[in-house]
Amino acid sequence: MSLSSIFSIAGSGMSAQNTRLNTISSNIANAETVSSSLDTTYRARHPVFATVFQDSLGDGNRGSLFADQDQSGAGVEVLGVVEDQSTLTPRYEPNHPAANAEGYVYYPNVNVVEEMADMISASRSFQTNVEMMNTAKQMMQKVLTLGQ
Repeated sequence: MSLSSIFSIAGSGMSAQNTRLNTISSNIANAETVSSSLDTTYRARHPVFATVFQDSLGDGNRGSLFADQDQSGAGVEVLGVVEDQSTLTPRYEPNHPAANAEGYVYYPNVNVVEEMADMISASRSFQTNVEMMNTAKQMMQKVLTLGQ
């Protein structure tokens, strides 16, 4: 892995955390929306990430004893955003304008406390990727001054 590939790896991490923050904010914004049916009620959304691997030594590692294990990460990609399939919360509120014929309204399966904890985690992961980019930049600048 070269020092310059750190920027693309950190960039993919920042992009993934940005997607995570967007889905969290969408979940929090819709946490108290109600519906009169199960089909139209908002369901919490969560991004799915996957590690992207690349051969760390290219094709030159065929003779290596650890050839199958000589891979390094090339970043992260967002495979998609999935809906949480856990149960929705029905509440008996016959006076609510969105109540169905039986008097129930359905609330989303969003736990605001969990979403806030995920938001803090995503924010810190984003900050870590920024710090990693800054450290790599400083290291590259120090390498350029070695010959002086």
